Amino acid sequence: MPPLRIGTLLLAWAIAMVLWGMAHGASDTEKGVDIPIVFDGVPDDLVLTDQSARVVNVRVLGSRAALRDVGPSKIQYRIDVSGVQRGEAVYEIDTGRIEEQLPTGARIVSRSPANLELRFASRGRKSIRVRAEIVGEPADGFTVAWVDVDPAYVWLTGDRREVRAMTEATTEAIEVRGLTGPIERDVRLSLADHVWMEEPRPVKVRVHIEAQEAPSPPGAGAS
Repeated sequence: MPPLRIGTLLLAWAIAMVLWGMAHGASDTEKGVDIPIVFDGVPDDLVLTDQSARVVNVRVLGSRAALRDVGPSKIQYRIDVSGVQRGEAVYEIDTGRIEEQLPTGARIVSRSPANLELRFASRGRKSIRVRAEIVGEPADGFTVAWVDVDPAYVWLTGDRREVRAMTEATTEAIEVRGLTGPIERDVRLSLADHVWMEEPRPVKVRVHIEAQEAPSPPGAGAS
């Protein structure tokens, strides 16, 4: 085949591939995205205890190039709940608030859910004693001499009914099985779903393990 003919064919093939790539890149496609829900203006005297969904799932239509930058790390669905009252509240999902965050050439074709149901409870607070949850037994011949918890008391806040019902706050389990010496751990508290520390911080627990005193032999000390 003459060289000119081969060159012409290669040029035609290259042009066809470029055109195909442009058409393929420009064609619209769909992408599903979970948009995180963020609440603004929650009143200080209330706490959110339940919500019917934590994300808004949307189907976005657009070019591949436009959808490349669409993701949950770049888009949020924000709801202003500053005027809410204790009890239940329902908010309609407005896709316009999401579409305004999308790149040019992308649009929403569906969303789920259509509404978001929320429940708010009165907020309470309480100072409560912290108890270390010790699990297991030290090695033979050793015993737990004492346990120190810092802080010994913490302020908790959250759903008023759950806070008031608490008599103490326990730490996550601290394993001492088979130990022969003291340990120190930074642990979290095991709290109800809607209760948390006012000042989030680890709780430091020191467990002092020491050897047991050997029992005196029979007759020891007799004159």
